[in-house]
Amino acid sequence: MRKTVRLLSAASLCGCVAAAPQPDAGGQRVNSIPISLALEEIITTGIRQRLHDPASAKFGAMLAGERVLNGHQEIVVCGTVRNASGAYGGDEPFVAKIFPDAGSSFELVAMGDGSPNGRLVVGAACRTAGLPILDAGPKT
Repeated sequence: MRKTVRLLSAASLCGCVAAAPQPDAGGQRVNSIPISLALEEIITTGIRQRLHDPASAKFGAMLAGERVLNGHQEIVVCGTVRNASGAYGGDEPFVAKIFPDAGSSFELVAMGDGSPNGRLVVGAACRTAGLPILDAGPKT
């Protein structure tokens, strides 16, 4: 009994360790897809909802890919956004998921926080999924 309790305690503590966002579950890379106007609208709306000043958002390059994971389709998106009135005011990388099987629901996996480390972590997660962020500057 004590051994079981110790194992459960140790397992619960493992969840406390901070880790990089992992859009590439199980090592499964995504198959690159073009970003349609409808998909772009879902992405920009989802990101704008999390910004201090949504109207000032300028989106840079975005890459998307799809895969089927556990029988459900998901689209992974990586890109950059500039929010002039935010705390940092620069281009910040993001990684998000869209779930077409669930009414195209949007999930922001991670967004840069203005620090070099935040940019590296999000960029590494995107490269792992097969979507390296190619920042061509903000769109107008």
